[in-house]
Amino acid sequence: MIAIGSDHGGFELKKEVMEHLKERNIEYKDYGTYSKESCDYPVYAKKVAEAVLSKECELGILICGTGIGISIAANKVKGIRAALCHDCFSAEATKSHNDANILAMGARVVGPGLALKIVDTFLDTPFSNDERHIRRINLIED
Repeated sequence: MIAIGSDHGGFELKKEVMEHLKERNIEYKDYGTYSKESCDYPVYAKKVAEAVLSKECELGILICGTGIGISIAANKVKGIRAALCHDCFSAEATKSHNDANILAMGARVVGPGLALKIVDTFLDTPFSNDERHIRRINLIED
């Protein structure tokens, strides 16, 4: 299951991503926000991060206006490796090399077509399990 969350700036793109996940028969849980009313992105970053850490959800997707704030907030949670991606190469590399567990995107940076390709790339790319990447992740976690 995928945990998904956004602030008001990412609300519309979050709806499109959820519809895409539904079309791919990928289960997800929406952790809010549930409207375009102004809200605070750290609240939703923390909810998604906690769902991933608790193993309630395997991975997370977070969306705000730029993706920057929500990724910073998620990365404050120990054990989370949230990666801000605005292209498919970054999404592939962060899963393969960093075993990122949350994808962050900016709704004001990427359009829905590209965003859905980024989501697919992130979800479909496995971790390489290369020793050098495992070593580096362990250094991040320390």
